[in-house]
Amino acid sequence: MKFDRRELVAALLPGAVLALWALGGTALFAATLEPDERSALGALLEPRAALLLLGWLLLSGLLGWLSRAAYLRWVAAAARLAEEARVLLAADVEREIEPQGSAEARALAEVINRLATQRGELRADVAARVREASRGIEQERNRLAALMAELTQSVVVCNLDGRVLLYNSRARTQFRALSSAPGVAGGAELIGLGRSIYTVFDRALIAHALDSVQQRLQRGAAHPSAQFVTGTRAGQLLRVQMAPVRDIDAAPGEVSLNGFVLMLENITRDFADESERDQLLHGLTEGSRASLGNLQAAVELLDDDGLDAATRERFHGVIRDEVRAMSQRIQQLASHTAQTVKTRWPLEEMLGADRSPPPRVASRRSAAAASATARSTPRCG
Repeated sequence: MKFDRRELVAALLPGAVLALWALGGTALFAATLEPDERSALGALLEPRAALLLLGWLLLSGLLGWLSRAAYLRWVAAAARLAEEARVLLAADVEREIEPQGSAEARALAEVINRLATQRGELRADVAARVREASRGIEQERNRLAALMAELTQSVVVCNLDGRVLLYNSRARTQFRALSSAPGVAGGAELIGLGRSIYTVFDRALIAHALDSVQQRLQRGAAHPSAQFVTGTRAGQLLRVQMAPVRDIDAAPGEVSLNGFVLMLENITRDFADESERDQLLHGLTEGSRASLGNLQAAVELLDDDGLDAATRERFHGVIRDEVRAMSQRIQQLASHTAQTVKTRWPLEEMLGADRSPPPRVASRRSAAAASATARSTPRCG
C-alpha cells in the first residue's frame, strides 16, 4: 500500500496546532502577570504538568482522528477516484470502480462506471462491425482470387507505387518463364506480394500508360485503358494492357486513381510466327515473280516455229522446273499456314452430342437430301 504523507500530516496537524496555541496562550498570559504571580502560577501548574500533557494528548488524538477522517472522506477519496478513472481510461480491461468517500464521490464513481460500461459495449459493437467488414472483404478477396485464377490471361494488380497487391497463377507461370533462373527462384525474384513491378517493366512505360489513362478519364471515357508492347531482359516480348483502379473515396467529378491492373500476354512466339510467315510470303512473292518471268519467256519462245527439238525440250524443262519450284514454295507456305492455324485455335473439351447433329435433325436432312436427289434425277420415258 502506498504511503500517503498528506494523511499523516492531516492526523498530526491538529496536535501541533493545539500545542502551539497552548504554548502561545500561556506565554501571552504569563507576560501580563507580575513576577510573583508568574512564580505562583508556575508553582501551581508544575505538579499538574502530567495531567496537562495527558489532556493535550487526548485532545490531539481526537482532533487528529477527526482531521484524518475528513481528509480520507473529502480529499483522499476524490484523489483515489481520479487515479482509478485514469487507470480505467488507459487500460482495456473492463472493471468497475468501488464507490468510496462522500455521497457526491460515490455518485461520481457510479457515473464513471456507467460510462465505462457504455464504452465497453461500444468497443464490442465496433469490434463486431470490424470483424463483419473484414469477413466481407476476405470473401470478396477470395471471390476475386478465384475469378483471377480461372482467367487464362496473366493479371497483376498494383498500387500507384508499383507494388504488387494481387496476381493469379497464370501470372506466376508467366513470370517464371521470364525469369533468368527459373530453376532456382521460379520467378519469385520478379513477382510477389509487395514486390515492385518495375523490376520487369520500365518505369517510364508505366508512367506514360498511366498518363494516357488519366487523360482519357478526364475526357469522360467510361472504360479507359492503355496498351504497349515491351521486351524483357530474358528476350521475351510482352503485350501489356493497363486498366485503372479508381479511388472510391474520391469526390464526385474528381479523377483519382489508387492503382492499376496489368493484363499480360506473351507474344514472342506469335511475333516469331508472323515474322516467319512474312518471310515465307516475301519469298513466295519474289520467287513466283522470277518463276513467272521465266515461264512467260519460255512460253513466248516456244511459240516460235523455227525452234529445233533440243531447244524446245530445254524450254519445256525450264517450265517444269519453275512449276515444280512454285509448287514447292506454295506447299511450304500451305504447311506452315496449316500448322499455324492448328496452334492458334485453342482446343477445348466438348460433348460428342454437341459436335454431331441430333438424330431427328440428321434424319430430316437425309430426307431432304433424298427428295432433292429424286427431283434432280431425270425420268426415262
